[in-house]
Amino acid sequence: MKIELASNYGFCFGVKRAINIAQKYTNSATMGPLIHNQDEINRLKNDFNVGLYSNLNDVKENDTVIIRTHGIPKNDLKNLKAMNTKVINATCPFVTTPQNIVKDMSKDGYSILIFGDKEHPEVKGVQSYASDLDDVHIVLGIEDLENINFKHKKIACVAQTTKKKETYLEIVNHLILRNKEVRVFNTICDATFENQDAARDISIKADIMIVIGGKNSSNTKQLHSICLENCHDSYLIENEDDIDSSWFKNKEFCGITAGASTPDWVIQKVVDKIKNFK
Repeated sequence: MKIELASNYGFCFGVKRAINIAQKYTNSATMGPLIHNQDEINRLKNDFNVGLYSNLNDVKENDTVIIRTHGIPKNDLKNLKAMNTKVINATCPFVTTPQNIVKDMSKDGYSILIFGDKEHPEVKGVQSYASDLDDVHIVLGIEDLENINFKHKKIACVAQTTKKKETYLEIVNHLILRNKEVRVFNTICDATFENQDAARDISIKADIMIVIGGKNSSNTKQLHSICLENCHDSYLIENEDDIDSSWFKNKEFCGITAGASTPDWVIQKVVDKIKNFK
């Protein structure tokens, strides 16, 4: 059986940056999971003593606190800085961009539309930067637009950084045809575009696809969705322990991709295990 990795996969710039920051500040803790990969979070804990805070109540005076790549709500960041702690901001710059756009557009009298998952920490953080939280609308598709009443005639659109560009285009096209002024900001990061395009290309050729990443990772779930469009036997796994050898029976081409929070050492363990199947 042929095994081939996608042309683009794995750690993105923002995740690499956050990991390097966490490794520099030993004996610290992150506010929420630094990235959506439990194996890498465990490694940081075991090798660098980087702990995890679930909320502000966990934080003690003089602690070193690292802000997760997804960012945190504006008021949480403000309160954290007021607690006599050392705050290290590892928010991905691609996430900081939509935060600033929402802040500026909301101040200028625009209704805000966010394409993303309202329960995702990145979206919660971006939403918090609006001056009028009641005029921030979060959608996952055009069907969610039907019952929205925008307060203003001007609408500003941003996207969660890891969402599918095709769906974002559908949403903004729907708005443009029905509203006088719509400002659209492309906040989907380049690494997401590249990984999604690479996953699409390899899944067309493969008869089995393995997508490696956290089950709660938005970008990994998007990769899995794209692979399923072209390869019915596409499986989302977190590490080599999730692999079932029966998946590979009578398969000739195994394609592999990985989410932006998946470290190379996890990917290599998956490849090695698949190679050992008879």
